[in-house]
Amino acid sequence: MGSCVSSPLKGSPFGKRPVRRRNSSSSRTSSSVPRFDSSTNLSRRLIFQPPSRVLPEPIGDGIHLKYELGKELGRGEFGVTHECIEITTRERFACKRISKEKLRTEIDVEDVRREVEIMRCLPKHPNIVSFKEAFEDKDAVYLVMEICEGGELFDRIVSRGHYTERAAASVAKTILEVVKVCHEHGVIHRDLKPENFLFSNGTESAQLKAIDFGLSIFFKPAQRFNEIVGSPYYMAPEVLRRNYGPEIDVWSAGVILYILLCGVPPFWAETEEGIAHAIVRGNIDFERDPWPKVSYEAKELVKNMLDANPYSRLTVQEVLEHPWIQNAERAPNVNLGDNVRTKIQQFLLMNRFKKKVLRIVADNLPNEEIAAIVQMFQTMDTDKNGHLTFEELRDGLKKIGQVVPDGDVKMLMDAADTDGNGMLSCDEFVTLSIHLKRMGCDEHLLQAFKYFDKNGNGFIELDELKEALFDDKIGHGNDQWIKDIFFDVDLNKDGRISFDEFKAMMKSGTDWKMASRQYSRALLNALSIKMFKEDFGDNGPKSHSMEFPIARKKAKILDAPKNKSMELKVSKTYKPSGLRN
Repeated sequence: MGSCVSSPLKGSPFGKRPVRRRNSSSSRTSSSVPRFDSSTNLSRRLIFQPPSRVLPEPIGDGIHLKYELGKELGRGEFGVTHECIEITTRERFACKRISKEKLRTEIDVEDVRREVEIMRCLPKHPNIVSFKEAFEDKDAVYLVMEICEGGELFDRIVSRGHYTERAAASVAKTILEVVKVCHEHGVIHRDLKPENFLFSNGTESAQLKAIDFGLSIFFKPAQRFNEIVGSPYYMAPEVLRRNYGPEIDVWSAGVILYILLCGVPPFWAETEEGIAHAIVRGNIDFERDPWPKVSYEAKELVKNMLDANPYSRLTVQEVLEHPWIQNAERAPNVNLGDNVRTKIQQFLLMNRFKKKVLRIVADNLPNEEIAAIVQMFQTMDTDKNGHLTFEELRDGLKKIGQVVPDGDVKMLMDAADTDGNGMLSCDEFVTLSIHLKRMGCDEHLLQAFKYFDKNGNGFIELDELKEALFDDKIGHGNDQWIKDIFFDVDLNKDGRISFDEFKAMMKSGTDWKMASRQYSRALLNALSIKMFKEDFGDNGPKSHSMEFPIARKKAKILDAPKNKSMELKVSKTYKPSGLRN
């Protein structure tokens, strides 16, 4: 079921790298997984081919006989969502078309299968998008579901002139109700973030709905997982430690609540590694504006949802029973200030701008480059056994003029080695290379730069940026925020964005990069390995302690008013399984 561990972890996630275990119950054919064999003709192109059938039980392949596909509603890494109309009833739905060409690895195929399985499993709920049916033909998978046209969560917030703690409490309660339903049906969401919530329509009373379960997974009691997935800003520390369970959804909801109350993420840095270290350190700012305006109860709740110890973190039921959530309609109605709304809008638009750039880069990577990557693999594979060892990769990089330090070569190996056997197969090498090319190549960034540089003078001007973002429906009604983004990217303040300034923008921040699931999995896995190899010596942890109390000890969470200190349970100390004596 996905690529995660399907039974409780028995080894340390910080010593020997856990081997990715395959669940035999997953619907999969061995022929769908290309492996390099020593008997294979070395000139053959070894590129992953999705199986002819992705879904085990689609309705059929005749979606166009039942529905008319209309205007585009959204676009993601794997496909496009369209409005669709049922021909017989004229009822409107949304249809997510997932192109099989975009499924570059077996893990991508598993994600699609599991998403459909989970959406079929979850019950009808006012805050979860309703799934209707799935189709599949030779080119794509089609998921037909309830249509949501009210816009994203953050868009609704910034469009309101008056934003209060009461509004944040109402949104938080809705998100937590979704988490509760998921957990009651044995599902960890694993990717809770504002972009994955849409309003059903444009009315003030519209329901907020969770729309994306592409990284969700089924779980059993006490089961732990080790695959790193999700978005860095919202990622719990135990995900980085590669030993986690359903508690991570409460953490992510806590991050969303923090942003709702102050406009910025609690853990922020310019790089993925910086964010990861900030998450593990766990220092949360409750001093800057507007936190002095926020009630004690709200701050207490956020602090307990963002408890770095998953065993003392509030459960979803405990959060829903918290007085601030229970009495959401009576939370303070004091305006938190325009500054909060402005910060949320800038955070939202900058990531959308960067993700648009990424899509342009991704769409311009030709198949010829994939063939060249395969040829590079074959050259490096000196013993022709179909796998690259550390030495072969290091020496191969030298031969093509890339002298890479041993530590960085090892980090690359760790990131790409998805089956944990200490070597790289051809498809592992190709997968990582494709995404690294998309992210880091100046030539590809230049192609994206030229998309915005409409007049071809070597600079992006304000009107050109507005025009490009209007084309993508990002810029409508957001003139001032586009100006703010332009001002931030224009480092020398000459009224235009040069290619160097454009590159600098794309190398800062992180969420835009996570638009590629395979890239994010590989990169964050490598960061986890690097962080905790540095932090663990032969005698145990050197810095970020891995000892967690299973239950709660008495603690004052903040400087609480009189009679408001939190009573927390006392218990023994827990160590992750690999650190137990």
